[in-house]
Amino acid sequence: MSTPEVFGRTRLLVEPALRAVVEGLSARLRPSTTYHFGWTEADGSPSDMGAGKGLRLTLAVLSAEAVGAPAEVAVPGAVAAELVHNFSLVHDDIIDGDTERRHRPTVWSAFGTDEAIISGDALHNLAYQVLLDDPSPQRQAAAARLTRATAAMIAGQAADMAFDDLPTVTLAECVAMEADKTGALLAYSASVGAVLAGATDAQVDALDEFGMELGCAFQAVDDVLGIWGDPSVTGKAVGNDLRERKKSLPVAVVLDQGGEAADELLAIYGRDGDLTDDEGFEVSARESRVVFRSEDFQEGPRAFIEKRPPRWAGR
Repeated sequence: MSTPEVFGRTRLLVEPALRAVVEGLSARLRPSTTYHFGWTEADGSPSDMGAGKGLRLTLAVLSAEAVGAPAEVAVPGAVAAELVHNFSLVHDDIIDGDTERRHRPTVWSAFGTDEAIISGDALHNLAYQVLLDDPSPQRQAAAARLTRATAAMIAGQAADMAFDDLPTVTLAECVAMEADKTGALLAYSASVGAVLAGATDAQVDALDEFGMELGCAFQAVDDVLGIWGDPSVTGKAVGNDLRERKKSLPVAVVLDQGGEAADELLAIYGRDGDLTDDEGFEVSARESRVVFRSEDFQEGPRAFIEKRPPRWAGR
């Protein structure tokens, strides 16, 4: 079975349950949340836009199957992971001021900031309702792990925001932030099906570690796309993360190594004014090809592996 077929199979299994719980929200909250998932337009009419890739729900289902359990066992955990992930997206769009997601207006830009905040809160709360509607030992364990994963994700987001006020960051600091911000929920997703199946600690821990490593790799690729990605795919201009002075992984690689390239990048980030103007952004986009020389970036993955922090405690 191909990867797209696997994603399609798991979505067909999980999405009906996901839609049922989201559409069970109050009439006041339903329009903005169903809009975010791509099921409706802003005016409430049906939409075929659809949700995102469904990576987390797919990992949850596969983790149940990996320990010999039926795929259906993972559905509550898969739904919970998707709800927490989407709560974070709704709030991240507000924090980042992003007006578009998946090629249409974000929730806050379509419904207002207040509506987006409360919609995100509702999705977060709903995740725990889904798991604890049946308070079995496995469901309780899954909920406890989701609490820790969500706390780590929020801490990672807070660290990412704090980076904006720092002149420079180390590679180790960047990796630790991304392990929390992205890795924690993927680690949860990749193991929750096994938790719900009553798998052994060794099996759950192995799947959890796989999800963490996958999350760090996923974020590393996303960081590269944030600078050099094709706008037709990413929906953002080339050099977007440079324009926003983000201290993502490629930036941290250069800053951590020091030298001429780091000085050049710091000079670009230290310029006054918005880097979208001719004197700022065009220079930064042009010079990014010089700053991130091939030998600098080839060192990055090695340093990324060597400086990976210990697995976050208590998963």
